[in-house]
Amino acid sequence: MSAARVKALVALLLMVVAFVAGEAWRPTKHLSDQQAKVDLEAMFPKAFGDWAVDTRQPVQLVSPDTQALLDKLYNQVLSRTYVNQRNGQRIMLSVAYGGDQSDGTRAHRPEICYPAQGFEVIANHEARLQAEGGAVRVRQLVARQGGRIEPISYWVTVGDRIALGPGEQKLAQLRFGIAGYIADGMLVRISNIDRDAEKSWALHQDFFGGMTQAMSPPVLARVIGVPGG
Repeated sequence: MSAARVKALVALLLMVVAFVAGEAWRPTKHLSDQQAKVDLEAMFPKAFGDWAVDTRQPVQLVSPDTQALLDKLYNQVLSRTYVNQRNGQRIMLSVAYGGDQSDGTRAHRPEICYPAQGFEVIANHEARLQAEGGAVRVRQLVARQGGRIEPISYWVTVGDRIALGPGEQKLAQLRFGIAGYIADGMLVRISNIDRDAEKSWALHQDFFGGMTQAMSPPVLARVIGVPGG
């Protein structure tokens, strides 16, 4: 047998071994099946502190074609507008939940979807919001389209871990995959319309703090991950 034929057979054998090993390590169990069923409508309180859902003004946070994409990527999507009963300020809340986060493209991050809708992202940084039990890492953006200025705070969970960037998301997916699980995940976005970003960050903190305080510990762990995540 020629050396070239031997090399070809060895390469083929290695490919077969790699394929078999990959299939053997492919996770088959969904993490969501090991936990209570996610119901976004029930998990996110409609009223807390001075905040309550504004039922008079349904919110449309994205264009219809983008909404169709979200509906395709995620199992559940929740969109609400809250109004502060004391001062009339408004917050838009958008939550997207998917039972399978093995595909890194599934998290529809605002720095991607907002420019796709004609916005310019003029600020982008990591920050922390204080919740019951500690601080939560979030990403804060400012998006602009014409005269509309929208400060945004958002975070992504993969399983029970916060994963702000694609790299963190991949590592979290790998961690669960090695354990044999397909991780679920959630993207939570808080935003408002205001030219004053610093004032908006304080407003986001007020809303976030009240919302998370109104959640039960099991729900809170699903929404913001475990401490240190």
